Amino acid sequence: MTTMLDKPARIAIEAPALDAAPLSAGIKKPDLITVEQAKAMSLGDMTTLFKDHLNPGQLHFMKLLGFNKVKIESAEGMYYTDQNGRKILDFFGGFGSLALGHNHPRIVGARKKFQDENRHEIAIAFMSQYAAALAKNLAAIAPGDLDMVFLGSSGSEAMEAALKVAERAAGPKRSRIVYAENSFHGKTKGVLSVTDGPLYRGEFRLFDNNVKVPFGDIDAIRRAFESDPTIGILLLETIQGGGGINLAPPEFWQEVRALCDKHGVIWIADEVQCGVGRSGRFFAFEYANVVPDVTAVAKSLGGGKTAVGAMIARREIYMKAYGTPKTAMIHAQATFGGIGEACITAIETLNVLYDEDLIENAAVQGEYLLERLAALHAKYPKIIKDVRGQGLMIGLEFQDFSQTLPMVLRPVVAMLDDKLKGSLSGFIGALLLRDYDTLVAFTEYNRNVIRLLPPLTCERQHVDQFVDALDDLLGRGIVRIVKDFVGSQFA
Repeated sequence: MTTMLDKPARIAIEAPALDAAPLSAGIKKPDLITVEQAKAMSLGDMTTLFKDHLNPGQLHFMKLLGFNKVKIESAEGMYYTDQNGRKILDFFGGFGSLALGHNHPRIVGARKKFQDENRHEIAIAFMSQYAAALAKNLAAIAPGDLDMVFLGSSGSEAMEAALKVAERAAGPKRSRIVYAENSFHGKTKGVLSVTDGPLYRGEFRLFDNNVKVPFGDIDAIRRAFESDPTIGILLLETIQGGGGINLAPPEFWQEVRALCDKHGVIWIADEVQCGVGRSGRFFAFEYANVVPDVTAVAKSLGGGKTAVGAMIARREIYMKAYGTPKTAMIHAQATFGGIGEACITAIETLNVLYDEDLIENAAVQGEYLLERLAALHAKYPKIIKDVRGQGLMIGLEFQDFSQTLPMVLRPVVAMLDDKLKGSLSGFIGALLLRDYDTLVAFTEYNRNVIRLLPPLTCERQHVDQFVDALDDLLGRGIVRIVKDFVGSQFA
């Protein structure tokens, strides 16, 4: 049986002869895959193309977890549906991009109406009513005087905008940035310089105008401010995602605000993952009743259907940076910033969040999920080390591998714990998908943590489905979990 990949993947292009036909004679169309062919593509063809043209190294990890055996045909609400009609409960949530779940009907409807009416998308020469409306909505939601908005296409772009507006406002003599250990702010080069992790930093030549402090350590921040007058910016995730779902108490954020005010430092709160209602408040910093100088949101702002991010700054900060005709275009909106359909998707997303009480639901269901996971922690203390989080942003940390074994084996295996980090969470994640039709996420730095970021449409029944599955899996015991995972590699 032949497949679409049986044809040559590449077409040799010969140099034209001197008497070649004029261009108007036509340009030969390459062997391109159509939309319908893409939809019908087999897993085998998908694997070949992924390996040949996307990321062959990543395929290795997908195979370990069994993710390469799944072809998603559709998605709705809390579930994916694969090629076999199997419904997969989504507690991965696109790393926090799916506040409204998959294909929310209001989002689909708004986008279809926009397309059917042939409304304008690229609005660079003219003002866009959709960009203006989205900016106004974000300003209305944001507390205090956070009311000046920059629109982009990703969290990294929003964070780049946040850093640039802060640096411009702080001035050239105070461009040094304080950031936290285990932080993740994006993969573009500017924010990568304040992202803590050798994997992503990848030996790139990064900017060095920064100081790293432990997350949640107010004394370390104070010492940095007092010892270095060139520090003008403090950048922190309100809840660390890639670091393993790490939180700081409200008192920390209140002291952060006071310290920044005292030393004239601009505080940027990165809410790209924890914002847009995920924590049980629109912004997680609202729990501390404080307001940063600049913040950024993205991921769920796109309603699960588009890429859109936003930087929101205090007017005073923004005007210092770009408030004159001479400076206005230094960091103006890019080509696809404020694109029409992305803006109306975000506008509808914000309305749905409030119309359907999804922010409150995140708080309620998150509390219930934490309660049920705490009970599992008590039931399996040799396997589960910690449960933490806020709203529907929860980290489930497993013990180092040696701690799950009988006492007599622990000293020997403990020497391998660092190399084995992430193995147990990987085994459990793979088996949850294979045996319980449940998808979870992982974290970049603390590899022992499973990250739970389900849609904010999550209901009690979905929490029970997930926790009951995890309970049943952990009940097998470590030896059988390892054995079952190894067996899955040969299935």
